[in-house]
Amino acid sequence: MGEYDAVVVGAGPNGLAGALELTAAGQRVLVVEGSPSIGGGTRTKELTLPGFLHDVCSAIHPMGAASPFFRSRDIGDWIHPDIPATHPLDGGRVAVLHRGLDPTVRQLGPDGARYRSLVGPLVDDADKLMAQVLGPLVVPPPNPVTLGRFGLPGLLPASTLVKSFHTEEARALFAGLAAHAIAPFHRPLTGAVGILFAVVAHSYGWPLARGGSQEIAEQLAAEIIAGGGTIEVDRTIGDIRDLPTASTVLLDVMPDAARQIARGRLAPSADRRLAKRRLGPGVFKVDWALDGPIPWTDEASGRAGTVHVGGTFEEVAAAEAAVHSGDHPERPFVIIAQQSLFDPDRAPGGKQTAWGYCHVPHASDKDMTAQIESQIERFAPGFRDRVLARHTMGPSDFAAYNPNYAGGDIAGGAFSTSRMLQLGMQRPYLLGDGLYLCSSASPPGGGVHGMCGYHAARAAISRLG
Repeated sequence: MGEYDAVVVGAGPNGLAGALELTAAGQRVLVVEGSPSIGGGTRTKELTLPGFLHDVCSAIHPMGAASPFFRSRDIGDWIHPDIPATHPLDGGRVAVLHRGLDPTVRQLGPDGARYRSLVGPLVDDADKLMAQVLGPLVVPPPNPVTLGRFGLPGLLPASTLVKSFHTEEARALFAGLAAHAIAPFHRPLTGAVGILFAVVAHSYGWPLARGGSQEIAEQLAAEIIAGGGTIEVDRTIGDIRDLPTASTVLLDVMPDAARQIARGRLAPSADRRLAKRRLGPGVFKVDWALDGPIPWTDEASGRAGTVHVGGTFEEVAAAEAAVHSGDHPERPFVIIAQQSLFDPDRAPGGKQTAWGYCHVPHASDKDMTAQIESQIERFAPGFRDRVLARHTMGPSDFAAYNPNYAGGDIAGGAFSTSRMLQLGMQRPYLLGDGLYLCSSASPPGGGVHGMCGYHAARAAISRLG
């Protein structure tokens, strides 16, 4: 017998989740991480000035709060902002995604009833919905009515689904939600992304992690070690033969890296499947140290954890379409997080942090700082006057920071119908005898939820049994 039953390559949230599930099943587990610290997409650092703590990648965690695995393990010391998200419009107007369904319906006015009919029944069955959508598709589904209520409208493109809304506020709100798909709004299933993020807001919230996203990784790691597991950092794996002998290997890496590491161990069908995976757009991100809160024109955005900055539905749609055509929009869609408003230990007294990014073409080398800040200034005049320091990361910086972000793709691959509708509890994860993919390139995809690692571990455990 070897020293370990299972080895996990990569200590991002999915690798750690997979390791924890294997440890809980009685497996002797080793996790190896190429970077000097664990965390992957959940790391927190002083990127600008001393005392200002910035989330390097993920910042707000709607899917973490909704994750069945995280909830079963009580992962996450969540802080819930007063308002999950807002979407400012010109003239001081704003669309507000409240934690409660009823206040959201009320503020949407004439579009409130339509919003309730689209989202309300799913909020009532949120736990059943999350158990199905945060994983591969199973046929027949365990809760077909709930899945049908989600899937039938969700199959539509966001550009089609939004036609049922008439006010600029409701249309803009849905644009911001659907843009998390990182796909043009004419693509099928972009409507599902918008619906899902709304349901999660009303059912679980859009929280941040107290002390920084790094704390999520630290909590997972502590439970692995308490269960007898071992974690090694600063150890890069280029070949599976560099690993200790173990009956199970989980790879928290992207498909190209998996093909390189596991060459000779991949089943031919898995190798062909991985070879077909295409990468998506990149991101350009700015972190700011601020001399006070962002001076939003509307009152609600100053109480929101997330602010979607992009203007009308048509403007957001045009920006996302431009990115996927290889262009850089002058008015990009920008996602802003305001963690220190709700977690004051993130910044020195009286100061604030802010975090924001926009989508850019894959492997872009264009600095989008001016365009991002112009969009914020549009809805928060005087913003630039409060900037004490800034830190930027483009696609090449993300790839250097984490090889899983090749070309700046933070989502684990391009958005597609085939990716969203992967079938079976084994096939999307199984790569060969005892070999599994557990990164965000496997279902359910990007986001800090640990479900890719959980499902890969369960697939391994079921075959061991």
